[in-house]
Amino acid sequence: MALIHVPRPKDAYNPDRPMGSLLRAQIEHLREAESKLPLRYRLEIETYVKAVRTEGEAARYIRAVTDAIHQAHEEAQSARVPKKRAREGKRVIEIAAVADERAEREQKNARTRRAKTSKKRDGRNSRKK
Repeated sequence: MALIHVPRPKDAYNPDRPMGSLLRAQIEHLREAESKLPLRYRLEIETYVKAVRTEGEAARYIRAVTDAIHQAHEEAQSARVPKKRAREGKRVIEIAAVADERAEREQKNARTRRAKTSKKRDGRNSRKK
């Protein structure tokens, strides 16, 4: 496979340039996400969103919120995993047992339905004669 070289523009990121509308919208979305984080993660982010004016400030804010979100998710997952493993073995066995019982009931019901319909057909045929 041939490599295609795509040159990067020299002025793509300028930390002193005022941020554009796309970056501002991204900051607003991250502010919303930050507001839903537990308080201990929000207090670590010291940036006031309305004070973010340049691309550099926006980059620092985005990094801080992203790190806080990752930390919150890692902590929540580590708290969930041991509980889930303890219950997981029983659930699998119970589900399998219920599935087997259900299949057996369905087979039995199907046999009963077939027997009833065949008796009804036999009864109808004998009446006509």
